[in-house]
Amino acid sequence: MKQIKLENFVIGDGAPLVLIAGPCVIEDEDQTIHIARFLKKLTGELAIPFIFKASYDKANRTSKDSYRGPGIDQGLKILAGIKKDLQVPVLSDVHRFEEIDRAAEVLDIVQVPAFLCRQTDFVVEIAKKAKIVNIKKGQFLAPWDVANILNKALVGNNDNIIITERGTSFGYNNLVADFRCLPIMAAMGYPVIFDATHSVQLPGGSGTSSGGQRDMVPYLSRAAVAVGVDGLFWEVHPDPERALCDGPNSLYLDSLYELLSSLKKIDQVVKGAGRMK
Repeated sequence: MKQIKLENFVIGDGAPLVLIAGPCVIEDEDQTIHIARFLKKLTGELAIPFIFKASYDKANRTSKDSYRGPGIDQGLKILAGIKKDLQVPVLSDVHRFEEIDRAAEVLDIVQVPAFLCRQTDFVVEIAKKAKIVNIKKGQFLAPWDVANILNKALVGNNDNIIITERGTSFGYNNLVADFRCLPIMAAMGYPVIFDATHSVQLPGGSGTSSGGQRDMVPYLSRAAVAVGVDGLFWEVHPDPERALCDGPNSLYLDSLYELLSSLKKIDQVVKGAGRMK
């Protein structure tokens, strides 16, 4: 498996579990910086490699009236500040061709949203410009279909690719996590991340917004780490009940220490056994 190299750590091929975490969307600068500092301190204490994530524009909200974020200008400014001041890599998703160049200048990892992962020209263009590409597997795809997306990204002469599993559509307003997906996609030769918080989402389940089952996140996270996944993707918030986006599937900040501690122990045991290499 290819290892993806960042400044202070690597992802994949038996490397320790990586955490990609942050709020669903940037709500305001102070809160976003607070979350980033909290996660930086927490992962530092546990010696877990950390990438901060947050969206500057959630262009795929359920309702036209839903909060989308501050936009690319303010959003990238905030992410660039976090990257510089906290010395952590940053990730965000891009939804439009016009934003790719600017986003790639700031972001360590540019994410292809799940709903756009089959858009050939879009995937190719991001691969051309980004240092590292994180491809969210569409919830409408089988795991073996990801090979076609990888081939599109490789057209952009960039093999610094990460694949993220985020659940599969299971009837209306529901997702299911099929853990067979993880080793199937890992066999394609690139690091695999499990997005535990989006996997418990209930898309459009609340009518004008998505619902979620936050209480299931620890179970799915432990299962994914036991399989041997390279990293976890979490949406977190100081007060998920008041979050402007994806609150029902976001984790409380004060719930993370114990869970991460247990996940690190599982990861050490599984990686020692050489799973998913």
